[in-house]
Amino acid sequence: MSERNHVTLRAITFDVGAYPGSGQSIYYARGPVPQLDTVQLDQSHGVAFLDAEAELRKYRTLFDRIEAVALAPEKTQDLIHRVIRDL
Repeated sequence: MSERNHVTLRAITFDVGAYPGSGQSIYYARGPVPQLDTVQLDQSHGVAFLDAEAELRKYRTLFDRIEAVALAPEKTQDLIHRVIRDL
């Protein structure tokens, strides 16, 4: 899947330790019209959908911080290939 043009994988390695957003299940659905973006949070009491601009801004910032600690897409593919090869 990571070799498809519309899919980008970014791995976060264990040596990073705790990072912003760790421990949360967050799905950010984004498209060509930012006002239609939606954040899905999986919580113990159910799923929450967020679409208010202030909430979206918060999660855009969070994902920027997560991307800062994640491997680049090419390095992520290399890691996946290495793990598969070592199985």
